[in-house]
Amino acid sequence: MSISSVWRSVELSASVEERYGAEVWAEFVHESGVTLRRPAFWDGDGVWRVRFAAPTPGEWRWTFGSSSGVLDVQQVPAGEANPFYSHGFWQMSPGGRSLVHADGTPALLVADTAWALPWRATVSQVREYAADRQAKGFNAVLLMSVQPDMRAVGPRDRTADEGFDVGFEDLVDGHLLRPRAEYFQYLDQLLEVLAEHGIVPVLQPVFQGFGWKGLDVAGTVVPAEEYATYCRYLVARYGASPAIYLVGGDGTGLEPQVAAGGAEVHAVDCYGQPTGIHYRPHIRASAHQDAEWLDFQWCQTGHTGEHVAERVADLWRNEPVRGVANGEPTYEKHGGLSVANGWWQGHEAWSNLCAGGTMGVVYGAGSLWQWRLHASEPGHSSFFIAPDAGWREAMDFEGSTYVGLVGRVLAGLPVADLQPDWTRVISGRALRGAGGLLIVYREHGGPVMVFDDSVPLDYRIVDPRDGSVVATGRRDTPGDPLPDAGGAPRVYICL
Repeated sequence: MSISSVWRSVELSASVEERYGAEVWAEFVHESGVTLRRPAFWDGDGVWRVRFAAPTPGEWRWTFGSSSGVLDVQQVPAGEANPFYSHGFWQMSPGGRSLVHADGTPALLVADTAWALPWRATVSQVREYAADRQAKGFNAVLLMSVQPDMRAVGPRDRTADEGFDVGFEDLVDGHLLRPRAEYFQYLDQLLEVLAEHGIVPVLQPVFQGFGWKGLDVAGTVVPAEEYATYCRYLVARYGASPAIYLVGGDGTGLEPQVAAGGAEVHAVDCYGQPTGIHYRPHIRASAHQDAEWLDFQWCQTGHTGEHVAERVADLWRNEPVRGVANGEPTYEKHGGLSVANGWWQGHEAWSNLCAGGTMGVVYGAGSLWQWRLHASEPGHSSFFIAPDAGWREAMDFEGSTYVGLVGRVLAGLPVADLQPDWTRVISGRALRGAGGLLIVYREHGGPVMVFDDSVPLDYRIVDPRDGSVVATGRRDTPGDPLPDAGGAPRVYICL
């Protein structure tokens, strides 16, 4: 009998005479009769493994190949700080607009973008990166699971200029039939570091858009059935830990690979972790809106340094209801030191959130998303990188601090299924939530006129640039304004 605790992944292995692509399963039966099935994954040399995280304590009997056994799963230890172990993995909220943990605890996505981390970063670098992002308040990161450009060239070395590791030997030919177990074993280590820091990998299988260097992505070329098989592999290998599946990346959403991958994830993920699409800027982001497998739609507003919150508002109006976010605002210092720099990022995050992007906020920085090894590494277009910056310098850009604070400013509030609200107050950017909750963002602060008795009298006012509470109080009557002298960004919270 093996002993584990809820939501902690355990791994079993077996020798199976099958190669990558075969369907191999393990079954886990709880003492209550609840049965969960997990796909197994090929790990080289005839070895297959399965990973399982029990969602409830008690005795779980498992069967895998010709082997069987029992897991004695304990309740979460007192004082567990990692929310994914104390509250469970993310799933969509009852209203379908936002994230909640498995136990119903509301959550707000606060994501960074490090697309190239899986195939460029080292374990020690990811430890440094994850500690920084955790300290700033991030809880997720967007990742390309493999280097997607078919014509990219460079040494197979994560520490060499223009180098990268390779996930599939045949990706250069537009196929996903020859995975390298060594690559994914190293990726295991990187994602474990992220999980230790409470950072969820947002796993994009193979990009459909620009990719790493714009050198012909494989995501629109590989056969849909191979793409779906790889999606199953990602769920098998990484789905017993916190994850989000981004089956469409920077495309139209109508590529056949997207629907095939989404349906496969939905069919094999027993935990119901969120699955969705990330779009290119000039596309109406509504593909597969009514698909059973689709949980969220993330637009992209390009990299011209413009605030385009109406793009998120458009997504909010689509039906059936899905989670919404701006998955790619302008990257900080994208091609220039003044582009989308500093507080631009904070204003962008709060504006998108209040326009209807209530699944959460996403940040990115030039030179970080490419995981540029150092400030003078060659081989990158000056249009996309931040001048004079590698990933370490980009990690310290000012704007990341402001976006990371969004979740902390709203921590502890009932943020599940927030709705844009412009009827109870005079303010262009506001949200309503359970219990009459009102959240208002104003770029320059100032008094907020209130016109609805449902707005709670108690309030606090926060400076979103540092998270400090600048005022608290209770209005005398429902018609009294929320007081502020103006002149600086403010977030007003009434509950």
